Amino acid sequence: MSASELKPAYILSGDDRPKVETALERLRARFDPGAIERFVAASGGASGVDVVAACNAGSLLGDARLVLVTEVDGRRGDWGRLTGGWKAADVDAIADYLRAPAPGTVLCLAGAELKADSPLGKVVAKVGDVLVYTVGKDLDGWIAKRFREHGIDIGREACQALREIVGDEKLLLDLEIDKLLTWADGEPLGVDEVRRLATPSREEAPWALTDAWGSRDMAAALTVMESDFENSPRAARGETPRLAGQLGGHLHKLTAMKRLLEDGVRAKDAAAKLGMKPFPAQKLAKQAERFSVEELRDASLRLAQLDLALKGGSRLAPELELQLAITDLSREPR
Repeated sequence: MSASELKPAYILSGDDRPKVETALERLRARFDPGAIERFVAASGGASGVDVVAACNAGSLLGDARLVLVTEVDGRRGDWGRLTGGWKAADVDAIADYLRAPAPGTVLCLAGAELKADSPLGKVVAKVGDVLVYTVGKDLDGWIAKRFREHGIDIGREACQALREIVGDEKLLLDLEIDKLLTWADGEPLGVDEVRRLATPSREEAPWALTDAWGSRDMAAALTVMESDFENSPRAARGETPRLAGQLGGHLHKLTAMKRLLEDGVRAKDAAAKLGMKPFPAQKLAKQAERFSVEELRDASLRLAQLDLALKGGSRLAPELELQLAITDLSREPR
């Protein structure tokens, strides 16, 4: 299909990021690189009006054009929530434009959770296609399917091992799967091969430290801290305040969840009160159950002491102060 045969508008979305990226790559390949105009919508980026103006600008050479807008429904922040996406006014601007789209211009809107039945999805579906690629809840099954598509047999335990090493980010998993496929050369893969060949993600997930602390896993928390120090472009001294801030923010969430649980609120209902999605809220509730109210108060005091130390109240190195605080916070009660 040539660019001239494409529809006026598309939505590409879903949590199967490798498939979304592949679809975007195929779409971009149909246009001359100079005929592609890119925008980012999230967090104060391009508005619907800005995008419509770009679509209507046309090409001086009369060539087919692609206007590509990413992060239309926002960017993921703490706890994986999407924030900063387009509002109703932006959707209205796109709806008005698509009533008479510019000839030769293809508008592609990419996001993480855009659906066909969303207001924007309904608008685009009238003149174009809404393509949603999802993994579903069974990520191990998705990994196994990726291998089977290339004729490689892999067990569930090996899939789990790959997730433990790489994490749940689909694009990173896809890169590791491609590497393992090349190495396997048609032969089955087991846990031993995966553990020997897979490469850990260089960056820890932003919640890795708080998850380790919330699980009272002192060794894991200290390991995450050291990994962040090693992989950060900044010196450990410059990284310490950021990690201390993560601990403080998580303590605030833990304390709020503990208060709700003590009042008899279920984790499912607490999610709405705290503005969280169900899964992170359930995880937070499990962590809160590991701490007493008194321990959380002590943790607040300990983090206040850490804050003072990092602001010049201690002669010890900041990274050592953080290590001592993590040790105190993660220690099991006597």
